[in-house]
Amino acid sequence: MSQQKTVLIVDDDVDLLENTAFMVKSMGHDVFTAKDGDEAIVKYMDIKPNITFLDIRMPKMDGYDAFFKIKQLDAHAKVVLMTAYNQDERKFLKAKSMGLLDALNKPYSFDAIEMLINKY
Repeated sequence: MSQQKTVLIVDDDVDLLENTAFMVKSMGHDVFTAKDGDEAIVKYMDIKPNITFLDIRMPKMDGYDAFFKIKQLDAHAKVVLMTAYNQDERKFLKAKSMGLLDALNKPYSFDAIEMLINKY
């Protein structure tokens, strides 16, 4: 059993967000959620999670912009982007250069999430 971690999951798809949060909680982790980029940044600063799963396509502020802001606030932030769409190659490469851990394509498997949480 891996050690308990604090996980922030950000997605504007509430059903997917709740399902993923439930699944990560059942692995024994503390889970916090946010529904958009603005909320993600506030929650991140509040809880300083061990790892953040961040949807790319969201209203108000997309996942890339939220990632860049979080990295400005905490250079050591561990973030995985999630998307059902093709990547914006330029933003993706910039994010990788700033320490993006990984990108998960939706629909993702819970095994993939668990592997990433345990890895980082």
